[in-house]
Amino acid sequence: MVVTELVNWLLQNWLTGCYRTGCYSNGKRGRAIDDPNKLLKEFIWSKKWIYGAGIFSILVSELILVQFPNILGQFTNTLSQGQLTMHGVVVYSLKLALVGVLYVILYGVGQMTNGRTGRQFEYLLRRRLFAHWETLSTAYFRGRSIGDLLNHAMSDVQTVRESLSGGMNMMSNAVFLLASTLFMTFRTVSVTLTLVSMIPILFVPLFVIWMGPKVRSASRQVQESLSDMAELTEESLSAVRLVKATANESIEAKRFERRVDAIVSKQMHLFRRSAMFQSLIPLMGSVSFVIALGYGGYLTLIGDIKLGGFVAFTLYLGMLTTPLQQIGFVINNFQRASASLARLKTLLLEAPDIVDPQHPVELGTVHGAIRIDLPEYHYPDGDHAALRDISLHVSPGETVGIVGRTASGKTTLVNLLLRIFDPPPGTVFLDGVDTRELRLAALREAIAYVPQDGFLFSTTVGENISFGREDATPHEIAEAARYACMYDEVQEFPDKFNTVIGERGVALSGGQKQRTAIARAFLKEAPVLVLDDSLSAVDMNTEKTILSHLRELRQDKTTLIIAHRLSAVRHADQILVLDDGQPIEHGTHDELVAAGGVYAEMYAMQQETEEVTA
Repeated sequence: MVVTELVNWLLQNWLTGCYRTGCYSNGKRGRAIDDPNKLLKEFIWSKKWIYGAGIFSILVSELILVQFPNILGQFTNTLSQGQLTMHGVVVYSLKLALVGVLYVILYGVGQMTNGRTGRQFEYLLRRRLFAHWETLSTAYFRGRSIGDLLNHAMSDVQTVRESLSGGMNMMSNAVFLLASTLFMTFRTVSVTLTLVSMIPILFVPLFVIWMGPKVRSASRQVQESLSDMAELTEESLSAVRLVKATANESIEAKRFERRVDAIVSKQMHLFRRSAMFQSLIPLMGSVSFVIALGYGGYLTLIGDIKLGGFVAFTLYLGMLTTPLQQIGFVINNFQRASASLARLKTLLLEAPDIVDPQHPVELGTVHGAIRIDLPEYHYPDGDHAALRDISLHVSPGETVGIVGRTASGKTTLVNLLLRIFDPPPGTVFLDGVDTRELRLAALREAIAYVPQDGFLFSTTVGENISFGREDATPHEIAEAARYACMYDEVQEFPDKFNTVIGERGVALSGGQKQRTAIARAFLKEAPVLVLDDSLSAVDMNTEKTILSHLRELRQDKTTLIIAHRLSAVRHADQILVLDDGQPIEHGTHDELVAAGGVYAEMYAMQQETEEVTA
């Protein structure tokens, strides 16, 4: 019954979710989880025979273990009556040895079975948590630190797993041992003595009600402190170059020390509450032992129970201390796990802001025609219009340049095309279809995007270039690197395309990072290519070569180039000039230079700079 109560509690307080295709629905916000109990129910049901075998093995082991005091009681009675022989000593010894061997084997099998299943759930939970993060919109991550999310995936999930596997083992062991021991005392010793001795145990539920919420609250504070420390660690290690360049190592060390001090303080607070909680239950067991010793001794003296029965009962009572301690430990762990569960449930209940439509339109072959008619766009958390009066029509195969001063809205515009942020309905179209009516995966597969930072993963050069094209051959990877003017430099690396470039490509220069990211986009061969100021770190000669390759590769494909350096957009079929989120000029390079406006001024200034540099 206690195990049933335990599972019911878990099902009521657990996190679960649906991550199958179609789980997310359309609307202003997505639907993160179909049934909050689904994941755990499905997992337990799928492992019901394994869990059943483990619990049954523990049950049988406890039924065997409780024979130990009974055998020893029989031995004592035989000895006190003067009937013990050497043959009897051998028989009783073999019985005790058999009890010990069978108990160790069966209990070990049960522990291993449930422990292994708990590890499987830990793996499943981490995988589902990461998969859920991948579905969330970028806006979700703007206000959250990587360190905090990592602590959820590591510490919180581990706490849940320990509660599920270790708690299941301990609770099964404790319940079955307690029930078996009570049964044996009722049957072989004295019902009255057992009931009187159990009176202090009735206070255990009161301790749970009193201390449980306190332990849970303290555990939540510890987990939050660990998240703060993980956040600082991730931030500090990411900025290690800046820290060393400014000689601020001692400052960072002190910041970390303060976070650790806060964790120690809260962990000690949790330890005090946990220690008090776990000591109260064994204390009641000790009180029970005192009652049993006094009352049982009296019953032995007046002859109501035999000496062997009294010896067996004291052993049984000693055995009761272990399950009582285990129950206290499990309840304490479950209170701590419930704090982690609440934190994980909050994450898994978070719904994506940008979702697939309920009835998506399938484009088939994408030609790359883009139309943007955007009267106004505001960020979800902004009052000022980020874009206004945008009208841009791009025919398939055209190259469009988008230029303007810093913070003029260039990146925001392409983010709306990709639905990184959702545009208003009826404002952004791909091949004549509103992008909000397309599946997100289909839309983004049709667009190769090279962001400003040219993000790289901490793996090899080749794997970074082939990201998104798992089926790419070494020859295709090498060709993409050639077109991005990266091939010759890769050949000088120690392991060529198998060279590991470190976190965020730390082993590469800024220009090499950008060219690797451009090679990745070339390899994708998408109908639409977006270069978001992706040539800023390369020299002018390399830029000219890459642009020449770009025109060669994408003669019939649409290309959008955002740039501060106007030499990158001179060849474009049309150029859009933005200022404070609003278009101020539109035309070809020659037309804009002849107009003598903002574009002409920018071009003249850059020409002068190039002449001075030369």
